[in-house]
Amino acid sequence: MEHDRKLRREIVSQEKRTREEDEATAMPDSLERDYVIGTHDEEIVRLGVQHSVWRPRVLECWRRAGITTGSRVMDVGAGPGYATIDLAEIVGPTGHVIAVERSAHFLQNAREACRVRGLANVRLCELDLMDEPLGANDLDAIWCRWVACFVLSPARLIANIAAALRKGGIAIFHEYIDYGSWRLAPRRPAVESFVSEVMASWRQAGGEPDIASSLPGLLRDAGFRIRHMSPIVYAATPNDFVWQWPSRFLKGFLPRLLELGQVDASWADSVRREFEEAESDPSTIMVTPMLLEIVAERA
Repeated sequence: MEHDRKLRREIVSQEKRTREEDEATAMPDSLERDYVIGTHDEEIVRLGVQHSVWRPRVLECWRRAGITTGSRVMDVGAGPGYATIDLAEIVGPTGHVIAVERSAHFLQNAREACRVRGLANVRLCELDLMDEPLGANDLDAIWCRWVACFVLSPARLIANIAAALRKGGIAIFHEYIDYGSWRLAPRRPAVESFVSEVMASWRQAGGEPDIASSLPGLLRDAGFRIRHMSPIVYAATPNDFVWQWPSRFLKGFLPRLLELGQVDASWADSVRREFEEAESDPSTIMVTPMLLEIVAERA
């Protein structure tokens, strides 16, 4: 609980820093490898809230998968480094964590977070998962959350993960299996339209929001044995902390859809208005997008 409170305080501090950040230190757009969901400062803050919501479930998953003191772990698609920091603290100075991320802006945030905490057991690697191998072949575990749904070739991603693991090493995935399950009760048609547009934007960028349905077969083809699979879905009201995860995504991704030219301002206004009405009603229930947790062992 104390760690979660500390993380939430850090998220608030990050929000303040992003408002005050000196433009001279920002990564030039020409050097930044963007994502369909963006790599801007507001996205870093949103990802911090998202990680805080999911952290209890993630820590339990890692524990059951065997990640412990001395483990050699890779965080694939590490983003701003929230999971990387947790992993580094778990494996301790006798273990090490390799954080792989293509966004230089995200990696700068992870680098600063590691410096502040004095974590010397983290190596940050800027590379594109579709263009370069992950390296190593002796890792105990690889953590992959919401990465396979965005890459052009999930099969290539899994092949790279297999090559980086030792025999008996563990690959852990948190990926969506039914993104369209995200809805409100009472149902809100404009919000459901937003969910459809999100899925369309990811597919237009070459990804697949429901990629988890394909992962078990791809893992078996790559020589993995499935050890555990479990669907995860939450039902939350506006007063629940879980609500903040999809709420912040909706509010942050609406401008992104406009920026991508996929929707118009009147449509965005209707989604925003409908969601605000739902959020102001404490009896509203939100069912979150269904995710599949997969733990697989390399044969």
